[in-house]
Amino acid sequence: MAYSNRRNYQQEAQSEYIEKVVSLNRVAKTVKGGRIFKFAALVVVGDGHGTVGFGLGKASEVSEAILKGIADAKKNMCKITLAGSTIPHEVIGEFGAGRVLLKPAAPGTGVIAGGAVRAVCEAAGISDIRAKCLRSNNHQNVVTATMVGLKSLRGPEEISRIRGKSPSEIQA
Repeated sequence: MAYSNRRNYQQEAQSEYIEKVVSLNRVAKTVKGGRIFKFAALVVVGDGHGTVGFGLGKASEVSEAILKGIADAKKNMCKITLAGSTIPHEVIGEFGAGRVLLKPAAPGTGVIAGGAVRAVCEAAGISDIRAKCLRSNNHQNVVTATMVGLKSLRGPEEISRIRGKSPSEIQA
């Protein structure tokens, strides 16, 4: 009986997060006996309510690499500021050579973004956004730049607290 409860708990724990594999890369190392192949998986994990993280897992098998990436992503999760189903303001996230422009969109627009940015936005629970990768299209740099941009978002409550004004004065 206790065994079945544990299994149900594990299934519930898996279902509470949105897990998306952004990229899967096969890497070859040449040694004396030939080539050794390993896999690197870039994974995005989110709860669909403003919490999102990404991780990189490396292993000799695909499934192990994905599981390691999911574990790494869960360790690096952070809360982002949302305004309904979109973001509060326009922002450019930069990391390395990667630059990502994120713009809020009207309700019903959907996620207009490329693969790496789309995965991050959907995992975070953003359903209306426009995004554009401006420089690099390397998956790791784009995902990290997107996360940097999302972390830098600030809502009207936070800005009003910093400036010492009421939120109604800021929005007017």
